[in-house]
Amino acid sequence: MLLPLVAFSVLACPAWFGLRVSESIASTAVVSACALAAMAAAVPWSPDAILAGDWLARVFAALTSVLGGLIGVFARRYLHRDPGYLRFYLLLALFVAAVELVVLAHGLEHVLIGWEVCGLTSALLIAFFHQRRGPVAHGLRAFATYRLCDIALVLAVALPGASASVTGVLLLIAAMGKSAQFPVGGWLPRAMEGPTPSSAIFYGAISVSLGPYLLLHTRPLWDASTVAHVAIVAVGAVTAIHATIVRRVRTDIKSVLAYASMTQVALVFVEVGMGWTVVAVVHLVTHALTRTVQILRSPSLLHDHHRLEQRGLLRETGRVFGMLPAPARAWLYRFALESWYVDGLLGRVRDGARRWSR
Repeated sequence: MLLPLVAFSVLACPAWFGLRVSESIASTAVVSACALAAMAAAVPWSPDAILAGDWLARVFAALTSVLGGLIGVFARRYLHRDPGYLRFYLLLALFVAAVELVVLAHGLEHVLIGWEVCGLTSALLIAFFHQRRGPVAHGLRAFATYRLCDIALVLAVALPGASASVTGVLLLIAAMGKSAQFPVGGWLPRAMEGPTPSSAIFYGAISVSLGPYLLLHTRPLWDASTVAHVAIVAVGAVTAIHATIVRRVRTDIKSVLAYASMTQVALVFVEVGMGWTVVAVVHLVTHALTRTVQILRSPSLLHDHHRLEQRGLLRETGRVFGMLPAPARAWLYRFALESWYVDGLLGRVRDGARRWSR
């Protein structure tokens, strides 16, 4: 968490170091946080410290640093000609530091601090191209959604003696805003107005994963409430259905990825509500890694698609799937027809339903 703060401090004073040196220090510091987080995952921490050290916090700290480092490396070449290059790294460093504080915070008071800074930097990254009206309007919409849902988190902090049901519902509302769950998820597809690296932050990985993490981190506060469990499962199921239907009528690849991310995070909400902690963590980590790579690859994929289409080398015009080699398409078809993973998933659902009925 300290290295992103160092990068932020350096970028805030570019006149002291020069532009090129500041850019190098910022990208290096964000990438180096990955190695430190990986080493910290194997170190036992004191449970009485301000920063938490359980396995869940260490997994998400490593995930945040890895993805932040990948995005930092990608943006170094992708945005090197843009006028806001230095500003992007400043916001990225502050965003990663805020997310690390949320992940490693021991109490809700410290979570709230990082949560608010994360929301502010997210809105600023969406409105990165402030010369245009669209990004600014969408950034303000995301910021307003964050502020509205963050009221619930403030109430959860201010009411430590509330019942488990009330605390669970308040935390769920806060998680809904950050993870773009129905009916407050309209800001997520509009976040594409920002640069591609910031889109990877929102759709793919870090930002939308904070909602499920908040519920997992605070499970002892609401686990005794049946109302909280049912509400979390209901929100996730409705969002998954809504996002799947909307995704079917979208034509641009970034909107499709945005709604696909919304669907997967909604399924993680269902898993959290059902009590499948390990399944939810594995699902969230694999989705974050996969979606980040997809979003960072999307501009090049569109460029290659248009280039091959102009040359008449695409057998299926308008279908990205047609760009794959024939052996790869055959392997995907075979994998889709195999049902081993479906049987395992249905088995977990059956076992969870039996435990729920007891």
